[in-house]
Amino acid sequence: MISFILSYLIPFLILIMVVVFIHEYGHYYFAKKYGVGVTDFSIGFGKEIFGWNDKSGTRWKLCWIPLGGYVKFFGDRNVFSQADQEELIKQYNDQDRKKLFVLKPLYQRVLIVFGGPLANFILALVIFFSIYTFIGKDFTPAVINEVQKDSPAMIGGLKQDDIILEIDGNEVQSIMDVSKYITMSSADIIDFKVKRFSDEIILRVKPNTVLGEDNLGNKIQKRMVGIKLGAYNNEINHVKLGPVKALYHSANEVFYVCTASLKYIGGMIIGKADTSQLGGPIRIAKISGQVAEFGFLAFVSMMAYISISLGLINLFPIPMLDGGHLMFYTFEKILGRPLSQKTQESFFRIGMILLLTLMFFTTFNDLKDLGVLQ
Repeated sequence: MISFILSYLIPFLILIMVVVFIHEYGHYYFAKKYGVGVTDFSIGFGKEIFGWNDKSGTRWKLCWIPLGGYVKFFGDRNVFSQADQEELIKQYNDQDRKKLFVLKPLYQRVLIVFGGPLANFILALVIFFSIYTFIGKDFTPAVINEVQKDSPAMIGGLKQDDIILEIDGNEVQSIMDVSKYITMSSADIIDFKVKRFSDEIILRVKPNTVLGEDNLGNKIQKRMVGIKLGAYNNEINHVKLGPVKALYHSANEVFYVCTASLKYIGGMIIGKADTSQLGGPIRIAKISGQVAEFGFLAFVSMMAYISISLGLINLFPIPMLDGGHLMFYTFEKILGRPLSQKTQESFFRIGMILLLTLMFFTTFNDLKDLGVLQ
């Protein structure tokens, strides 16, 4: 039990608390910037473990259920609803009205809501930027050392000594990019752009999907093309980047993860992507513990990817998520008025059903991954 706590639970709690704190601080920062009163800043849900009040009256607290957090605004009942403005105005004096979120201009409310996901993307940028600047980024060209007989790669026309330049339009900057792009692709056919002698050619390869293991030993459905890679001229090219290049490659990585994730989710919706790889808190806890064993660098890298995922998921147009509130504001801008309270409540019920369904599905996958369910 103690070994489990040290190996899995502690790394998971550290990871979740950091990305959730950053997310909620994004909301908090813009709320304070625009004069919105903040009564609570909570990491976790449920009963408070400990907390304190700052000079402005905000209660900063840590609660028992660490799977999320929230920032509560002054006067909140339905946190992001503006449908009951007139009723609110009657309840507060002029001074207190200035602190009400729902009475702020639309652009300020949008920035306050968007501030959470934005903070998650910035955290990932900072992590990648720090790694590329102080530790370096790999730019070793990926050369095919071997093409397995009768493999998808051989059928598709890939050959030994080909240098892989692009996969599905994504530039391959290092050997590590190859497996990443193959894994994240949800297309039936993967386009490989390779350099063969002095020519650049595009080859189409249909990967096989087989049950295998990732680098951590977890069973996954892997997309395999049947190639073995090596370094070009057997030389490893690991470079520390200057600030401008580090920022560029950091932003590019965040952008790639977002677009690849959206494509993968789209693939799951239409039945092309493997839904068994969708996991929840249990799987994140397991993987965070495994990654932590590889050291601090691997752990903070995973934190960056989890932070991107949290920011992206929160932008989905589902009521109860930040994206759902931004959807309401879009309607408000188009209609010239907020949606009615009844309409918003109907959307929130739909959002609750969707989130509960997602939680059930990811928990089912997590338990199946642990061997509890067969």
